Formats: sequence, structure tokens, C-alpha cells
Amino acid sequence: MNTSSSSARPGTVLVLGGRGRFGLAAVQAFSQSGWRVLAQMRPGAQAPQVSGVQWLAQPLDTPDAVQALVGQVRQAGGAAVVVHALNPNQYTRPAWEREAWPMLQAGMRVAQSLGATLMLPGNVYNFGRSMPELLLEGAPYRPSMAMGRIRADMEARLEAATQRGELRAVVVCAGNFYGQGQGTWLDRAMLTGIRRGKLVFPGPMDVPTPWAYLPDLARTFVAVANVRHSMPAFESLHFSGHTLTGHDWAQALQPLVQRQGWLEDGRALRVAGLPWPLIHALGAVVPSWGALAALRYLWTQPHRLDNRRLQALIGTEPHTPWPQALHHTLHGLRLLPSAVVSTLTAQT
Repeated sequence: MNTSSSSARPGTVLVLGGRGRFGLAAVQAFSQSGWRVLAQMRPGAQAPQVSGVQWLAQPLDTPDAVQALVGQVRQAGGAAVVVHALNPNQYTRPAWEREAWPMLQAGMRVAQSLGATLMLPGNVYNFGRSMPELLLEGAPYRPSMAMGRIRADMEARLEAATQRGELRAVVVCAGNFYGQGQGTWLDRAMLTGIRRGKLVFPGPMDVPTPWAYLPDLARTFVAVANVRHSMPAFESLHFSGHTLTGHDWAQALQPLVQRQGWLEDGRALRVAGLPWPLIHALGAVVPSWGALAALRYLWTQPHRLDNRRLQALIGTEPHTPWPQALHHTLHGLRLLPSAVVSTLTAQT
């Protein structure tokens, strides 16, 4: 599916949470593909420099605020698609219980008022500890921890709203986010010791897990938005991304670390695990550590996302070769200079 821009714009998209990691990736991808882009952000925030994007500084924390945003969008000509890229400020169960569903409700109200299709990034939390190794689109949800139950309930409510004819919606489920800056497993855990020649890997090195390079996921949202009229009122799709083991990460990082001078020639990258017993113990009193402990099974249970229904809709899934995606990600984390990234990318 070709999502490149043309002389006739395909439509207008409103991105809620346009300054976040995925939100900004979506803003950039839709803009580059010829869509007219409106992007919501909180008042007082600085708008990123993205050509041709109209930023709307408007909160969404009350019904009046939601309607104020809808009014601004209507004044700007409306929107055919709403990308919901809002997330709770804290990655804890209490924050999710308090904020996640109200945020989605706000997004649903915006989309319903505008007559737009709501697009939501999903995750694998819904499938739970008993998930099979191959996660097919339409696989049953059996969440085994709080955030998975919250997400599954949110998606069930969203689907019910589409069945009542209130709006149209699509969920695109993806694995671990990476790329597009900080705030992921990479910078918070895995690469914390990389300048000392150490990789921290949260699970067994031979267990494959899915990873979503955010620019590719965003381009997938564009491709799905382009074919939304051929879909049912509610659709749940899978973004396959890159399926990687710890060995894959270590093998790819080894030459880069050596090239940066963080390892002596001939020395292997050291690999360490996370102190899970300590994390579990502290999780009883530190909510963020408790949320982290609940995710341990994702690193011990092999799984990957099957995207055959997605590909039937859009053709080939947007895919940046993993070495290239890794190089750009490390550059975004200020671990590789631009000149090194350009050289390495040309070689892949």
C-alpha cells in the first residue's frame, strides 16, 4: 500500500497527545503522507517543529474541554480520523485505573462529535500469562494483571460503542515501543550500562518478543486510515514489527559498542539481568516497581504478533530493517552521533 503524499490530500487527522512518543510519530507520518494534521497538546506545552501541522493547545480533562476542542477542530474544517495517543502520566496501576478509561472516553467523544474514525494503539497486556507463542488477530483476551484487565475492559467498551453505532474504531496492537526518544525499556533498563559495555536484559536471552519501531507503527496507522472505509465498524489488527531475542540485541549492539570505544577490542558485551526479586519486594510499596514486576512474564513467555489481517487490508506492513531502526534509535538516545548513523545505515 502506497501512503506517500500526492497533490490531493487524503483527509484531515486529529492526533490527541501529539507531543508524546507515539503521538509525535503519528503527527510526522500523517504529515509526510499528505494528510492535513491537527495535533492536540496540553496548554503551555511547546509545539514541536513539524511542517504543516496545526497545534491545538487544549486540555481534555472535562466534558467542556472536550467540546471546546471539538469546536476548534470544526472551525479548522473537521477531521475524518482521530488518533488516540493519550496515556496516563505515570506508569502505575493506580494511574491507569484513574486516568486511562476517562482519557479514552474523551477520545471517543471527540471522534463521535466529529463523525471520525477513532484509531487506538494497543498492546499485548490483554493476552495474559497463558498467551500462545503466535498471537493471531482475534485471539481471546485472558489478562492476568491489572493493566491488562484495564486495557481489555477499555477495548470491550469501545467495541460496544461501535456496535451501538456511536462511532467507528480500530485498534492496532503492537509490542514493546522503541524509537522516538526516551521512556521505553531501552533507556530505562536495557541500555543504562551500555557506555560501560553492559546490556541489561530483562529475561532469558533466547526468548523472542515483539518490538514496535514507532515510525513504522505510525506509518501503519496512516495505511490503515487510508482504507478505513473498507473495514467494519470495529476492527482489531496486529502490527508485527520486529521479533527479537536478547541474543539479537547483544549481537547488534556488540560492534556498535566497540566502535564507540566502550569496549576493548576482543571483549564481549557483558549481559546482566534485572534484579526481579528486589523489584517484586519493592513493588509492594513503590507503585511503579509493582507495575514493572507485573510485566515480568512478558520476558519469559515467547510470543510474536501475527499480522495477516492487517496485511490483507494494507498490503505489506511498513518495515524499517532492524539494524537501521536500531541505529536511528540509538542516535535519538544520544548514544550514536549522526555521522556514525549515516554510515551504518548506508551499509544495511
